[in-house]
Amino acid sequence: MEFLVGVFVLLSLAALAWLTVKVGRGNLPDGETYLVESRFANAGGLHAGSMVTIAGVTVGRVEDVRIDPVDFSAIATLRLLTALRLPTDSMASIKTSGLIGDRYVALSAGADESFLKPGDRITLTESAVDLESLIGKVAFGSVDKESPKPNPTP
Repeated sequence: MEFLVGVFVLLSLAALAWLTVKVGRGNLPDGETYLVESRFANAGGLHAGSMVTIAGVTVGRVEDVRIDPVDFSAIATLRLLTALRLPTDSMASIKTSGLIGDRYVALSAGADESFLKPGDRITLTESAVDLESLIGKVAFGSVDKESPKPNPTP
């Protein structure tokens, strides 16, 4: 009996480990996928494995984020479901989800009649909002406005 309980515990641990790896890898729903790129001035917080959504529905994952050595912009490679036919004038924005601040790419479909093909680049992008600099501007901007200016001495 003890042997069977031990085998059951080991099988349970193996199943839990397999499930953890499967979920942690961020696999897409079943289906064919293709890659497109988008260029951002600031991709702060975006990383490989981040979600790609359209209308709140997950339609892909960020495959890779790298720096362009020519103009130092961030290039994100997105893996999208082939069933999603995205117009060429679509927009990619980096958004924040939840209180923790996890970043993801939100796509907004355009109205063009031609569609992105594998390897194409989304040209309309909106970079991540840098909350630290915004808070700093608000904090120090209001301090400068409220603090009295010294009078020049003649």
